[in-house]
Amino acid sequence: MKIATFNINDINKRLPNLLAWLDQSAPDVACLQELKAEDRGFPEAAIRAAGYSVVWRGQRSWNGVAILARGAEPVLTRTELPGDPNDAQSRYIEAAVRGILVTSIYLPNGNPQPGPKFDYKLAWFERLINHAAELQKSGVPVVLAGDYNVVPTPADIYRSKSWSKNALVQPEPRAAYARLLDQGWTDALRTLHPDEPIYTFWDYKFGRWQRDSGLRIDHLLLSKSLAPRLVAAGVDKHVRGEENASDHAPAWIVLE
Repeated sequence: MKIATFNINDINKRLPNLLAWLDQSAPDVACLQELKAEDRGFPEAAIRAAGYSVVWRGQRSWNGVAILARGAEPVLTRTELPGDPNDAQSRYIEAAVRGILVTSIYLPNGNPQPGPKFDYKLAWFERLINHAAELQKSGVPVVLAGDYNVVPTPADIYRSKSWSKNALVQPEPRAAYARLLDQGWTDALRTLHPDEPIYTFWDYKFGRWQRDSGLRIDHLLLSKSLAPRLVAAGVDKHVRGEENASDHAPAWIVLE
């Protein structure tokens, strides 16, 4: 079973890119973030024509998450992260697909920091940690997939001082990510690629894609019950180099 996460950065603008990747990579489950489309503007017909059933939660101009499943109907379990009933941002969706609970997470960016956006990022992260603990305790096989907007360690970013003030590399979100892993979650990409540079995001500015100046901020975390089934993980890096590409590339895992 192949499960992927892909920040598409405007699903309607990049629909041809998405459909081409789905056809080429053929994931069984694809978790999308940053749809930048409200619910009624989501291209459901095109997704279904490509062979995927889908659940989504959109938002005008910003955010938005979706879970696509090939040959199966995703069973929607959540459309928001618990812990703050007043949070209207579309950043979390959860569905069961073929016996596995899968999330699509779009964790807040948090810039500029310090400030209210960074505070929101940390508060949202705390809610995720609390919910993830409940999922882990349940014993259900879970994949926490998505754009976490966190560079976990210095090994997950190219050598540069230009990001030192950025919210993605601050000690607080890094510590929150480490606390999440401490619950027993397996970081699939880093587990199978422990030493090599592996990136999922390249900023549009300053020729960072051309110089391979990347960051690893898109993650797939596996619950204790699921981790032994991990057999492969990678990044479809070439997708970032295509015309009209998102600034992210899809990351994926294969489970027995």
